[in-house]
Amino acid sequence: MERTTEPKIVLLVRLLNAIDEGRYSFEALKDRVCDGGDRRPSTRSLRRYLAILAAAEFPWYFDRATNSYRFAEGYSLKRLNLSNGELFGLVALRSVAHSIGGTIGASIGEVTKKLAGAAGNGRVHTNGHPTVAFRLSEIRLDEQGERSFALLSNAERHSRSVRFAYVDKDEKRSTRTADPYGFVVSSGRVYCVAFDHARNDRRSFAVDSVSAVQTLGETFVKPPDFNIEAWAASSISGVLHGSSPGQVRVRFAPRVAKAAIAARVVAERDIQRCSDGSAEIVFHVDDVDELVRWVLGWGDQAEVLEPADVRARISTLAESISLKYR
Repeated sequence: MERTTEPKIVLLVRLLNAIDEGRYSFEALKDRVCDGGDRRPSTRSLRRYLAILAAAEFPWYFDRATNSYRFAEGYSLKRLNLSNGELFGLVALRSVAHSIGGTIGASIGEVTKKLAGAAGNGRVHTNGHPTVAFRLSEIRLDEQGERSFALLSNAERHSRSVRFAYVDKDEKRSTRTADPYGFVVSSGRVYCVAFDHARNDRRSFAVDSVSAVQTLGETFVKPPDFNIEAWAASSISGVLHGSSPGQVRVRFAPRVAKAAIAARVVAERDIQRCSDGSAEIVFHVDDVDELVRWVLGWGDQAEVLEPADVRARISTLAESISLKYR
């Protein structure tokens, strides 16, 4: 089985750049795409990458006279002519990569670096430092986490079921068989959203708690209505999904109202701005307990108005917290 340490998008970008140079034979493309990596892509893999680019309507062709791959005359990626808005987006993306770090951040940084070079615009970074700061949780996977992520993501791309060892938040160990549907990055961790065979339901697994991943021969078909963004949008963390979704109305004091409105923690919410500068927001959530914990983070600047049972839950938690500080 062919193994590569590079994300597929990085290899495709390298291949595009190589074709744009217009001087590489088929075998030379393997070295150029590898770019000092662990292994050159196989003949079959390189043909597959070329097919992907052709399907994406990149006009490459093989020039028999020069024994090289190149783009049709007049087509080039050397200058993308980015607008100011597009340039800012590229700057922001590189800054996101810098903020989250780790392999995922490095992959984003590699791609955006190449895009910046293709854009031919030196203003993307000044003095080697990002010009936009994002306060994101850094993502660092250890060696086991990196290996698990690589195997799970490969299984997701090829619709293959997997079996793995898992340790949950209560340190309970189990062996799971699942169909990986996609990934959510939240609070510095990477989660795999998968259909758990034994539980006959979708579950989120922290990748850094997954080990001994085995790719099985069994394939699966992802439900056509499954959307990883929609799955994450109904949860504050993008991960927790309770069995009893609900609506919670919260009042935010004037000094934090704008920040609360700007914090789009869930996709569905109703906002009512009040004349005194405060705001009332109705959150539609999949896990009410998760919202309770988030509201507590606003201290006395936020108050749950309804439903009554959630107010009672907040009161109980507040008393418990108060006892710890007496």
